[in-house]
Amino acid sequence: MAEYESRNSRSIGLSLNPLHIIAREWPYAVMLALALFGVAYTNFARHAMTNYWIVLAPLFALICVAARWQTVDGSQKRLQLIGSQALHWTAVIFAMYLVFVADVKHMMSDDASALMVLTVLALGTFTAGIHVAAWRICFVGIVLGLGVPAIAWFEERTLFFSLVILILLAAAVAFLVLERRARLASF
Repeated sequence: MAEYESRNSRSIGLSLNPLHIIAREWPYAVMLALALFGVAYTNFARHAMTNYWIVLAPLFALICVAARWQTVDGSQKRLQLIGSQALHWTAVIFAMYLVFVADVKHMMSDDASALMVLTVLALGTFTAGIHVAAWRICFVGIVLGLGVPAIAWFEERTLFFSLVILILLAAAVAFLVLERRARLASF
């Protein structure tokens, strides 16, 4: 009994170690950092970053696969994971490119096109998170989705940066609450 308790307390200690947390959460942190960078840069630079969002989609696909790779057993299931994510993200990229079809491009400004592409990426990220059962990927999709109104509505950088700070604080609180629940559930 004492051996089980000491082993369990060691695993809890490891899960609270910042290096262990970073090693475990790196895919989501990269996605969130890239999303926040794109939203912040778009708001700061005041020009469309359409190509950035389109390049981000395949990178997010790779991160989704990498995030679930260790939890999937067997080569057949791993191929299924790769195939389903490839189809999902191909559809997202195709929807992004539909914004640039000649008829649609003439109806929207460059800023509106970039916001539309960001919206498609946000929806694709959220649905990919649902598909691979990763709430953290869903969270990145929500942050991207919140970036659309942030870019469209906030003109002052101070307001936008306060929104980013609030989002990061909310993410930290959500992470701590879920981490604590996971620790309590393991007892």
